[in-house]
Amino acid sequence: MTEITAVRRSDAPASRGRTTVADVVVEKIAGMAARDVRGVYALGSGFARSMGSMRERMSGAGSGKSATRGVSVEVGEKQAAIDLEIVVDYGVSITDVAGEVRENVISAVERMAGREVVEVNLMVSDVKLPDEEDEGEERQRIQ
Repeated sequence: MTEITAVRRSDAPASRGRTTVADVVVEKIAGMAARDVRGVYALGSGFARSMGSMRERMSGAGSGKSATRGVSVEVGEKQAAIDLEIVVDYGVSITDVAGEVRENVISAVERMAGREVVEVNLMVSDVKLPDEEDEGEERQRIQ
């Protein structure tokens, strides 16, 4: 009969090895979490959104809106810092929207990426007025 000896390790399987999370992953998570907040019209400045629209229309440039437009991050092994540039809807409380964006982004990044978010800096670069055309409406008129 062959004797089998069990090898026991003191560390759990989840702690054996290293997990690296790319900056772009955290940027996408933060961008999506910020967009989910009511009162956030868009991310990025008007100029960045315009350039993104032009890029989307060019063949071979990819499709859909950039998930990372208006988002900048610094990601370390355990922590992340996030900068967001947002456009808010006219009539909303900017301070309330900013607080909700911070809560949503911190919760999403910490849950999904496992990084402690040390700060979420927001810059409100514009306000979407009710009588302004959406980028999509303008694009349809130009074609």
